[in-house]
Amino acid sequence: MVVARNKTAVMYPNLHDDVLTFLDGTINPEPRFNKNDETGNKVDKDYSTHIMGNFTCRNGFSGHCPNKVWGSKKIAIVIRRYPNHGYNALVFKQRCKSCNSLGIMKIDENSYIERVAYRLKKWAKIPMETLSYTAPRGPPHESHLCEGCKQGYCLGGLSLE
Repeated sequence: MVVARNKTAVMYPNLHDDVLTFLDGTINPEPRFNKNDETGNKVDKDYSTHIMGNFTCRNGFSGHCPNKVWGSKKIAIVIRRYPNHGYNALVFKQRCKSCNSLGIMKIDENSYIERVAYRLKKWAKIPMETLSYTAPRGPPHESHLCEGCKQGYCLGGLSLE
């Protein structure tokens, strides 16, 4: 089940159990997924990063757009911590370069799970190795097509830990 914040971003509460499995009991009490998209003073901390995935143009297969699919190694995600061990992660869509319609997003679930679990461990002060990060090779980040950039959560082409 995917929970839509609005048309430009979604949450994946269905991946919470996978995040807990990846954490393997290292955080006690276990984090809980906050399905409410709350911001402001209800958020203890937030962290912007990127995951990977693919997009399908809504108009690509109908013949109205020459662009059908594209991959991205820079899909913006903001991970938020709430009081009482709550968290959620909001993943931002991208727009088609040819027709500017919002793409249908299919995230790389492993990159989502690893990023969310890593951030939860960092916030819980669990000792661990720093993730090595190499900037992905590919075309430059196009901020005008990125909903995370438009809403102030995407770091564009910056390297992240």
